[in-house]
Amino acid sequence: MNQGKTVLSQLMSFLPEYEFNKCVDSYNGNYRVRTFTCREHFYVMSFAQLTYRESLRDIEACLTALSGKLYHCGIKHPVSKSTLAEANENRNWRIYADFAQVLIKEARRLYRSDNDFLLNIDNMAYALDSTTIDLCLNLFPWAKFRKAKGAVKMHTLLDLRGSIPTFIEITDGLCHDVNVLDLIETEPGAIYVMDMGYVDYERLYNIHQKKGFFVTRAKTNMACKRLYSRPVDKVCGLRCDQSVRLTGFYARKDYPELIRRIKYFDAETGNTYVFLTNNFEHEAFIIAQLYKERWKIELFFKWIKQHLRIKNFYGTSSNAVFSQIWIAICSYLLVAIVKKKLKIGYSLYTLLQIFSLSLFEKVPINELFTNNNYNLSVLEDPNQLKLFDL
Repeated sequence: MNQGKTVLSQLMSFLPEYEFNKCVDSYNGNYRVRTFTCREHFYVMSFAQLTYRESLRDIEACLTALSGKLYHCGIKHPVSKSTLAEANENRNWRIYADFAQVLIKEARRLYRSDNDFLLNIDNMAYALDSTTIDLCLNLFPWAKFRKAKGAVKMHTLLDLRGSIPTFIEITDGLCHDVNVLDLIETEPGAIYVMDMGYVDYERLYNIHQKKGFFVTRAKTNMACKRLYSRPVDKVCGLRCDQSVRLTGFYARKDYPELIRRIKYFDAETGNTYVFLTNNFEHEAFIIAQLYKERWKIELFFKWIKQHLRIKNFYGTSSNAVFSQIWIAICSYLLVAIVKKKLKIGYSLYTLLQIFSLSLFEKVPINELFTNNNYNLSVLEDPNQLKLFDL
């Protein structure tokens, strides 16, 4: 007797079905597929993500044990590990990459007013960085990175106002971080905060020409000529605020205009930082604090690696690895969307921990996060006689 939807079914009901079908049709994902569609593939891999399954055999065993509850979750029957391995190998990973962009737009809309951004500026602020996901070169020979080490990189542009990624690109380990600047559409008036690995004067000047702002750290060998100095308050850690012109032959050719150089001493760490920016509007201390906000993207990467299955992979091909990473990102975004739409006050970490134990419970999601112990309230079956009423 069906007494309600399972938690997994409720979670999947928040996915935009029309947009998902568009992504599948764009790459003919269900072409000549009879039993295990892209939707079921997504559901099974999301189940593996949310319950922290270790391997294909682990997934198969769990789904078989729960075979009586699968149908009402959108999975028609238990999936064998060979079927899932074949789907990971052959289903185009770009289906889930495109669908992740749909979920990113939805999450950004929901989290637009929910942020812990402390600076009083009107500009949109983004942090750009990448994280390396290590792979064994013997098992993943396509993932070139070091001489005896394989890896893929996840390049992310994070909205600092809501801590939601607005752009994600996954490449092999040999792709230099600065190349990703060519893939990002510069938003006029927005501020892009980056570390010194993204210092490429031609690309930075491209951001400047498109009316965007950048904040990055200067390289130690940067050659420049000071043209003007502004007064600074050394009590708050500032050491200088200068307008400079690059003097290197190629640097001056790639960035012919003035650039702002700010030196800042961080009393907490004892480190001195030299920042470069094309933003001459905000105070120098605001620029220094903007770079400090970049730490949010490091926390995002740490959270992703700790709580999503992107260290142990279910397949060794590039398609299987990319599919698993993108579905992991979709799972993160889905939980973030559910958290906001249902107005759940708990953290994403708490949501993931509770979902991992209750995906096949038939209880409304909101009741999972109330103080009531829903396991103590037994649903009555009108067809069942009561022993003590006889």
